[in-house]
Parts: sequence; structure tokens; C-alpha cells
Amino acid sequence: MQAIVFNEFGGPEVLRSTETDEPHAGPGQVRVKVRAAGVNPIDYKIRRGWMESAFPTSLPAIPGSELAGVVDEVGEGVTQYAVGDEVFGWSDTGAYAEYALASTVVPKPAELSWQDAVALPVASETAQRVLDLLGVTEGETLLLHGAAGVVGSVGVQLAVARGVTVIGTASPANHDHLRVLGAIPVAYGDGLAERVRAVAPQGVDAVFDAAGRGALPDSIELRGGTTDRIVTIADAAAADLGVTFSSGGTDRPQDRLAEHAQLAAEGGLRLTVAETFPLAQAAKAQELSESGHTRGKLVLIP
Repeated sequence: MQAIVFNEFGGPEVLRSTETDEPHAGPGQVRVKVRAAGVNPIDYKIRRGWMESAFPTSLPAIPGSELAGVVDEVGEGVTQYAVGDEVFGWSDTGAYAEYALASTVVPKPAELSWQDAVALPVASETAQRVLDLLGVTEGETLLLHGAAGVVGSVGVQLAVARGVTVIGTASPANHDHLRVLGAIPVAYGDGLAERVRAVAPQGVDAVFDAAGRGALPDSIELRGGTTDRIVTIADAAAADLGVTFSSGGTDRPQDRLAEHAQLAAEGGLRLTVAETFPLAQAAKAQELSESGHTRGKLVLIP
């Protein structure tokens, strides 16, 4: 099968399209004929070797944690899926490939495209996890940095659905997009605290940083000098500032993913796919992801 492989850590140039052996489903796994693979910032961070302390990588490696596709082989003990079922979820073996193994998948609603389905697992799990950590509830005000990104956009919508007022930071070009999602947009950068106070004179109850662009000091100021109820998923300065850093773990709740998928299928959760690439152009997709200048999901199509 064709797969994207890297044999050493480095820039996008270490990614190679390679002919490799097909994997086969083990106990509790299904093999998926991949129809779409998601590209996430953690992919390039792993490729560069920056995540070795948290996610040790055995080389050679196939990148990618998100997949959507058709079950074409079922492992021992699997009874809920059969060959031909359309599923999406998390890959066990790397999703940048024609075939991948998975033990955590859910049925894909017919109304969801492959691209929209593969945009859900990481973004919805991350957004839900952080909102739960913050404990935001109806009537509160949430400041969400990076609100126009994939995780941020889902976070805005899930928070608004809870009855939360969301102030979303983004570049001015993305402000109309945020208004459609239900957020109050403000520009990031110098003067952020003053702009937030102008639209939320009552203050903010919690801060969700999905951007990692140095907004934590302003966030602490806006919270009255406390780091309580501030969570970042992207700023390495969190520990020095006493702010909670939340990274994805092994907990991948299938029931919650299925709920989010149904919500998206019914139009209650908007998913934005920025661009799709052929599998062979994975290096280009990761380079774009690393630039940080995309609004929406980057997807590979084997």
C-alpha cells in the first residue's frame, strides 16, 4: 500500500510517499480503507521530534491520528462492525496511508462527507475536554483565543450551545465567520485586554487558549490577576505562568464523538474544511499547517 513515512525527525522534506506492507486487524481492531485523513498541528510537532517526551515515536513512522473510511477487515472480538461499514475516528497505526488499523471508531452518518467526518475527532474531543475543565455554564462569559481555528470553531459552537457568551480572538478577516458561529469577535495582538473589556465590561469568567500566541499574560490580567479557570492547549509558557496546559491523552470517548457527529449531520455543528490534498502532497499540507495561517481543516485524500 502507499503510505507517507518519515525515517528521521525534521522538516516537511523528511516525509516520503512509500510502498509499505498492508497492516492486518488484530484483536479489537478493524482495518479501514482510508477515504480521508486529518492533518493536525501535533503531526508536524511529532515529525520534528518536539513531542518525544510525551509521545515517543518509533521510526520509521506513519503520521496521522484521524481517519474516515470503510471497514474492510475485522479483528477477533469485534462484533459491532462488519466489512463495508463506513466509520471514522482515531487510527492506531497512522492515518496517512491507504489502509490503517483502528480500535476507536464510530459509524459515520450518511449526511456527513468524508472530509467533514475526519474534521471531528481531535477538534471535538479537545474542545469538549477544555470546556469541561473550565466548567463554563449558562450565563458565563468565555474568552476563546484562536476562535477561528478548527478546535476554536468547535469550541465556540459547543460553548454557545451551553448558553455561554463567547468572545473570540481572531484576525479581522475571520470576524464575520465568528459572528456566524455565535461569537463576539475581537482582534488579537497589542491592546487585546482593552478590546475585550470594551465588549465585556463585566469581565470574563474563563479563558480557553487554542492559539498559543502569547495571550496568557493578557488573559491573567482579564481574570483579575488569577490563573484560575484559564486553560491552554498551545502555549509552552503555561507552566512558567502557573496556567493549566491540557494535552490530549488516551481517553477517546466514542459516545461523545457519536453525539457530535449526529449534531454535525443535523446542521447543529458547522465544520470548515480549508483545503484537501492528495496523499502524496502530505508534506505540503503539513507545511501549511505549520504556518498557522489556515481557517479550517486540512485533509489528505488517499
